[in-house]
Amino acid sequence: MIEVNHLSKRYGGQVAVDTVSFRCEPGTITGFLGPNGAGKSTTLRMICGLTPPTSGEALVCGVPYRSMGNPGRQVGVLLDASAQHTGRTGREVLALSAQVLGIGAARVEELLDLVGLAGPAARKRVRGYSLGMRQRLGIAHALLGEPEVLLLDEPANGLDPEGIRWMRRLLREHAARGGTVLLSSHLLSEVERTADRLVVIARGRVVGQGGRDELVAAGDDLEEEFLRLTGQRYTLEEVDQ
Repeated sequence: MIEVNHLSKRYGGQVAVDTVSFRCEPGTITGFLGPNGAGKSTTLRMICGLTPPTSGEALVCGVPYRSMGNPGRQVGVLLDASAQHTGRTGREVLALSAQVLGIGAARVEELLDLVGLAGPAARKRVRGYSLGMRQRLGIAHALLGEPEVLLLDEPANGLDPEGIRWMRRLLREHAARGGTVLLSSHLLSEVERTADRLVVIARGRVVGQGGRDELVAAGDDLEEEFLRLTGQRYTLEEVDQ
């Protein structure tokens, strides 16, 4: 479970996140949706302890992320697929993290296969990876500790349509096992198809949240409802089922 309670972040006189509150329940995927600069990434960084909030709190599994003794075993985080050591191979990236988390080498090989980076790709240095390959490696890293909570910022960025369908299945299976997923994305159609609940943020504030049917109760078009809530239109990128 993720609980965000009146979370705010100010940089001098600028308000990046303003009293944001929402919950992500076990067994669900929550889509965190908003235009660029809305405060999505800042909120995610505060949830996982990388950015201290000005006020409010965020709890993961009932406690602040920074108070967890070995957080990677409870929370899988992907905030920036490019933030990986480019001189290491994909296998080395996962193997080093596995040692820190106290996880056996077999889990590394299992995940390389799961995300499609087994074989030659595992021996390739990350500097030679495409953005899609880095996203797959980042997802593998998030899954390494078999966490119950996943916190993912734009995980579909750089994935081709087949990769997006694969990621969608993976997240649905995680939620079906009782896991909690918080998914930030700029792909409105992808969030709509993947998420059970939506949290819409604009100018640092939550402007709408609930299931799709709740959000479009006054109409039948989620894009139009997003435009009404945020004042900005999304460009839909369709991915076949």
